[in-house]
Amino acid sequence: MLISRYSAPDFNPYGDTSPTEPNPDWAAPRAHGPLAATVSLPGSKSLTNRELVLSALADAPSRLRSPLHSRDTTLMVEALRSFGVSIEPAPASGRFGVDWLITPPDELLGSTTVDCGLAGTVMRFLPPVAALALGPIVFDGDEGARKRPMATTISSLVSLGVDITADGRTNLPFTVYGTGSVEGGEITIDASSSSQFVSGLLLAAARFEKGLRLVHEGSRLPSMPHIEMTIVALAARGVTVTSGTVTSGTVPSGTVASGTVETGADESAAPAWSVEPGPIAGAEVSIEPDLSNAAPFLAAALVAGGSVTFTGWPESTTQVGARLIDFLPLYGATVTREGDRVTVTGGASIRGIDLDLSEGGELAPALVALAALADSPSTITGIGHIRHHETDRLAALATEINRLGGKVTELDDGLYIEPQPLHGGVWQTYLDHRMAHAGAIIGLAVDDVIVENIATTAKTLPEFAALWLQLVSGSSAEASSALGGGSGRAGHSVAIDAGGPTA
Repeated sequence: MLISRYSAPDFNPYGDTSPTEPNPDWAAPRAHGPLAATVSLPGSKSLTNRELVLSALADAPSRLRSPLHSRDTTLMVEALRSFGVSIEPAPASGRFGVDWLITPPDELLGSTTVDCGLAGTVMRFLPPVAALALGPIVFDGDEGARKRPMATTISSLVSLGVDITADGRTNLPFTVYGTGSVEGGEITIDASSSSQFVSGLLLAAARFEKGLRLVHEGSRLPSMPHIEMTIVALAARGVTVTSGTVTSGTVPSGTVASGTVETGADESAAPAWSVEPGPIAGAEVSIEPDLSNAAPFLAAALVAGGSVTFTGWPESTTQVGARLIDFLPLYGATVTREGDRVTVTGGASIRGIDLDLSEGGELAPALVALAALADSPSTITGIGHIRHHETDRLAALATEINRLGGKVTELDDGLYIEPQPLHGGVWQTYLDHRMAHAGAIIGLAVDDVIVENIATTAKTLPEFAALWLQLVSGSSAEASSALGGGSGRAGHSVAIDAGGPTA
């Protein structure tokens, strides 16, 4: 069976853009046997929104092929359009909706309001762009967005001479008064609560008159692969970026073509980056499939048994989700790779793990859900920063698993999970798409799990509920054991293919 797009009469391919409104609860489907599924997913949210920003700041038009069409990317598109950027759909040969043609304006416009929704990439990537526009730009978002930390974005721009009115707040809403230019220079920030603070500044820095020399001083910087993703995207458009460490406040010179951050021998040294002023080239960019959104689908093979194959896996990538092929074997999975196909096969049981997940915090909900179904305890650490994601994910995961009979203890920077027999109940999502993914994973193994507000998955994958139902339809109802079936029993083969809007 092939699903090209979810076509229910009232389905909005861009998802629910008002997620605070009530949405029907969703009965998570129970797997009744091993899986045999092939999954194709649309583009990466992280890559799509970075490339949208770079295209808006470029010196020539750009084309994004296979971009993600979701609430987060729609919010970014609408915000950039309000800055005067032309973003038009173009027919695409791929199966994930239209391409985007982006033409930057001669001057970025202000006098607008940006709806950030709950998108960290919008609220942290666009204020530096707004400083390059002419006129005031108000940033606001969902109720939950007003709780997310923004102090570093505000203070860093003020340090660069940008006028911002926040009425004493360190979060949304605030107003950036753009003057059409930013002098740039050298600043020191504390980005320990989100790597997006670094990426947001780096993305716009080539347009600053003096470029930018940026130093992070604070506790451990999370999600370094996301910063690497930003640097690689900049380098591909001709921007000179240097990465290194400093012990005396001076950013080293030179170009890091690979986009990697050189940590050096001194672990106490502060990460630092330098961006030279200059043009950002227009480009034609193909967006990779979202590997973080692959997490629940690949995890399903461990819960139900059988195999799930993901197609379109990039040969090399900066996406955090690429680490799934390293993490899932720790739980007992077998992972094989042939070209762009990655296959995960479940083992006899799910093993408990001890894992430092500091570089892949966005994978935590799916991996914690697996740990709750394991045969022994797990400790997942290095993820204190996910308290500041769409919700406090550590508290949310502990609360919801414990609500279903589990035993999860919050640590300073992670969770300790002691597997217990679980029962059905309502799984709250807290308007967090990855919490919905975690509830769906647990629902594969536990009867009567009701995921509240499944529409919140529209943030990065509006088709999630339909794709998940297709995934579970590939489990064999005739199999004698629904869980821990291993690779020896194959269910009905099903191909799962997420489509997108058409021109």
